[in-house]
Amino acid sequence: MTPLDQARLACQLSRVRCRARLAGQAGEGVISTAIAVLIMALIGAAMWTLFQTVFNDAGERIQDNVEQIQ
Repeated sequence: MTPLDQARLACQLSRVRCRARLAGQAGEGVISTAIAVLIMALIGAAMWTLFQTVFNDAGERIQDNVEQIQ
């Protein structure tokens, strides 16, 4: 086997190894993104609940103060 043939073989082997490594991680990005989206949705739901609670309490306090003034 000539040095040129050895170089070609080494190049082909490195391509095969690279493809195999990338094929093993094919869905990793999609799964990570889905997990991040779910976490953000949960954080958003918690923030919305807190927002509603704070403004409902504030509205009740304002209403009580207005009634006391009248």
